[in-house]
Amino acid sequence: MRVLVGVVVCTVVLLLSLGSCAAVRPDLTITTIKQDPYTMSKGSQLEGYCMDLLSELAKKLSFKYNVHLVKDGSYGMQDESGAWNGMIGEVVRGEADLAIAPLTLTSAREKAVGMTKPFMQTGISILLRKDISEEAGFFDFLTPFSVDTWMGILAAYLGTAVCFCVVARLSPCEWSQPQTEKNSFTLSHSLWYTAGALTLQGAGPHPKALSGRIICCTWWLFGLVLLGCYFSNLSTSHGSDSNSLMVKGFEDLANQQGIEYGTLSGSSTLAYFRNSNNPTYRRIYEHMERTKSFVSSMDEGVRRAKEGNFAFIGESVSLDLAVARHCELIRVHEVIGMRGYSIAGTLGSPMLKNLSVAILQLSEAGELSYLRSKWWASSCMADPAKASSLQPHSLKGMFLVLALGLGLGVLLAVLELTAKSRSSAGEQRKSCCTVLSEELSQRFRANTTKEKRSEETTDKEKA
Repeated sequence: MRVLVGVVVCTVVLLLSLGSCAAVRPDLTITTIKQDPYTMSKGSQLEGYCMDLLSELAKKLSFKYNVHLVKDGSYGMQDESGAWNGMIGEVVRGEADLAIAPLTLTSAREKAVGMTKPFMQTGISILLRKDISEEAGFFDFLTPFSVDTWMGILAAYLGTAVCFCVVARLSPCEWSQPQTEKNSFTLSHSLWYTAGALTLQGAGPHPKALSGRIICCTWWLFGLVLLGCYFSNLSTSHGSDSNSLMVKGFEDLANQQGIEYGTLSGSSTLAYFRNSNNPTYRRIYEHMERTKSFVSSMDEGVRRAKEGNFAFIGESVSLDLAVARHCELIRVHEVIGMRGYSIAGTLGSPMLKNLSVAILQLSEAGELSYLRSKWWASSCMADPAKASSLQPHSLKGMFLVLALGLGLGVLLAVLELTAKSRSSAGEQRKSCCTVLSEELSQRFRANTTKEKRSEETTDKEKA
């Protein structure tokens, strides 16, 4: 009898202990809110950054969970009576054990619920459309190339023009009779011809000698590559980053009147401006309150920014996603009010400590960075040349080709003149050096002599 009683007692104790363990490890009820890419619907399932994060945390801490969408579609805001709505309200009322979403860690929320270590850092920034946010300058057409590149192009232009002039004088194929013929390639014409070739206008007359044509072809090739780089960089340099924005930050936004701006109604971003003592931020809040330029959702804010003449103020992480999805939008560099996104739970819950440790472990292992790159992948075509002026080293190959072409052309002109001088030396029975020096003297002094003769003729006619 005693044995039977002992067996019954042990069975009851075992059942009670199993029931107690089941009570310790129930399925957690988790509330969330739909926001791309944190939580999105895929058929009857939910997916996104927060769902992947929740799955990783469940693996680490060995818990099961059920997820449902928040009933009122709100993050959580306290009304005048002190009651909370949204996900925070569900956690406070015990309708959910945890709330996982881009929930900003604030002091007011920290008083109502417990919050983990942030799983993502964010701040407040501005989203605009590129074509309404650019400030046009008088010399924007010079931005494709840096100052050093423009100086190099000018030096190449002058050097090529001088080489045209020198080769036209040296080459006997270009100027066979210096005493009687006029040299068409003067310095002024060489400058004009070089400029015409650079702009693909084909100013004539063209060189006849091989040496001049080599220089001409080299300059044409240099000009084609140069123009290709210029127009390519010109089309991508404007509107490619926030350096050219008319609104570069919140100070510029508050001081202008042309672009309307607003933020998400009832959000922590709005609370930041409302509670700030910064004069600029207070002006921004008063303007939004006066014009009632609030939006009801993130999607509405992005849509109004895409339509133009509207700057959407929001969480920088969410704005980065909008920029990745919509290539016509851009986010300014300035970020204020740095804060973090955390998971909310009931006050005093021991689960929060374990979740915080697990979040830190995932961060140290690079899992959070991987999830960020997975769900924030950009659909815009990346261009490494955007927003940067072309530097001289980018065209060093073409500058080298041009230098070699100029050197080869001048060398050929000297060889042509030397060959003619050697032929004339045999006929005149003079040394080649003597004839060559006479040729050089005639070719480089011919214009001066002709100018003197022209002046003398003019004086005689006047007399």
